[in-house]
Amino acid sequence: ASSYSPASINLRLILVSGKTKEFLFSPNDSASDIAKHVYDNWPMDWEEEQVSSPNILRLIYQGRFLHGNVTLGALKLPFGKTTVMHLVARETLPEPNSQGQRNREKTGESNCCVIL
Repeated sequence: ASSYSPASINLRLILVSGKTKEFLFSPNDSASDIAKHVYDNWPMDWEEEQVSSPNILRLIYQGRFLHGNVTLGALKLPFGKTTVMHLVARETLPEPNSQGQRNREKTGESNCCVIL
């Protein structure tokens, strides 16, 4: 990777409501960096979806939640192309080894703020 011209990755983020917005990031940016950047630069037309904290913003790539320390470079995203990810507000990430439904019922209370 050449230092004088950092390759950037174009992310198109899709909200649950279907609204989209494109952002440019570097391969060193992690999922939590992206959440913070989007939170700090929240698009005007996403006003209805505004969240109270960047800590509950989650990225979903190819159906999987990205943990906060995963960088775009680690995902081997293509440079110069647009990568689509979903952006959702979730208090907690599902445990990778969870039994799915059974565990989810216990944590149902924390989903008060999710608008489906």
